[in-house]
Amino acid sequence: MAPKTQPDFKVVADNRRARFDYEIGDALEAGIMLTGTEVKSLRSGKATIAESYVGLDRSGELYLFNANIPEYLQANRFNHEPRRPRKLLVKLREVAKLSQAVERKGMTIVPLKIYFNEKGRAKIEIALGRGKNAADKRQTEKARDWKKEQGRLLRERG
Repeated sequence: MAPKTQPDFKVVADNRRARFDYEIGDALEAGIMLTGTEVKSLRSGKATIAESYVGLDRSGELYLFNANIPEYLQANRFNHEPRRPRKLLVKLREVAKLSQAVERKGMTIVPLKIYFNEKGRAKIEIALGRGKNAADKRQTEKARDWKKEQGRLLRERG
C-alpha cells in the first residue's frame, strides 16, 4: 500500500455542514484580505465558517460575511472585529461567472474551508451550491451510513 501524502496546506476552518446542506458544484480558491491580528488568530486555528456565506456588495466585489475569527488575545487595543465582512480576492471574470450563476440558476456561493497554502498565505475555498431538499438530505445520510457499515464489515472480515 502506498504511503499517504500530506497536503501542502494547513486547514484552519472547515465547513462540513455545507456538503450536507448543498449540492456542491464548481469550486475555486480565493484570497482573503485580513489584518495582522486576524492572521495570527487564524494560525491558532480557532476560526469558524459554519454560519458564514459569500455575497456580492454594491460595487460587484465578493465578501465573506458572518465568519467568526476570534480576537487575538495578545493584541491589546489593535485587535479586529470578530465577525466583520472580509473582502475576497477573485478575478473579475470569476466574479462575473459566480454572480451569473447566483442570479440565473438560483445557486449560492458557499465557503468550504479556510487554509494556509504552501507559501503561508490565507486562502478560502468557495463553491457554487444548490440547496438540497429534505429528501436529498435523507438520501445523503443513508449513503454515508452505508459507507460506514461497509467499512465495518470489511474490517471484521479482514
